[in-house]
Amino acid sequence: MNNVIEIKNFSKTFNSFLAVNNVELSVRRGTVFGLLGPNGAGKTTIIKAMTGRLSFSEGEIFILNLDVCKDIKKIHQLIGVVAEAQNLYEHLSVWENIDFFRQLYNVDKSKTNEIIDALSLNEKSDAKVASLSKGLKQRVLLARSILHAPQLLFLDEPTSGIDPESALEVHNFINQMKELGTTIFLTSHDMEEVDSLCDEIAFINGGKIVATGSPKKLKKEFGKNEIEITYFDEEGKEICETFPMDDSDVFVKIGNIHKTKKVVSLHTKEASMKDVFLSLVKNGQGELK
Repeated sequence: MNNVIEIKNFSKTFNSFLAVNNVELSVRRGTVFGLLGPNGAGKTTIIKAMTGRLSFSEGEIFILNLDVCKDIKKIHQLIGVVAEAQNLYEHLSVWENIDFFRQLYNVDKSKTNEIIDALSLNEKSDAKVASLSKGLKQRVLLARSILHAPQLLFLDEPTSGIDPESALEVHNFINQMKELGTTIFLTSHDMEEVDSLCDEIAFINGGKIVATGSPKKLKKEFGKNEIEITYFDEEGKEICETFPMDDSDVFVKIGNIHKTKKVVSLHTKEASMKDVFLSLVKNGQGELK
């Protein structure tokens, strides 16, 4: 089977609240798959269920052809997880944190330095984790997650709350892992992030999957391309207007502006993932970060 994740009819209720409603998903081997949605949509619930951190009784989840409800110990040997709420041992150094987990996975001691080098943590190897920025701590978590060369990596909001330089390091890490053949499942609020990194995206809202596809397919289906024109009005004030490309009168409107105004610029704007997101969550229902 070419799919490394298969979710079938998965639902999860907390007390009387239906957090996830009959979700079905499949993820192909060697791809970067993004799960996107507003706060409270069910993203973290799904990733917890897939990684054995949340029990469930409705539906089935298979990871690398293994049943999460029956084979979670085997699954843990084959996957890596970086979750938002994960902690490091603050009183230990970077090297000690990584080497501790290296021993748990029972891999060769040389792996510690190899991973530290791969994540560009050499200069911070002896530093106490408590002294690190959030971005550096995230890199330590990433290092820890790949000590055992997992086939599948789960990243829950991997760039949430970190600076742009650290976020770029995470993006480079994801691309490198993909090149090595690792499948990556990530959740994110960052529209540009999922657009640039993901081969396929699923949008979740209100506990339901509302759309799946490649970024290109989703932007074509749910986004709107626009023409943006900038011109000076009669008082010399710069005005910028946008018109939907699917407006039947768009070229008439643009032509009228050209005839009567001094045009500064004219260009097309492709639909963005943010446009898709807002369309799918009904004009911005839910919180964007």
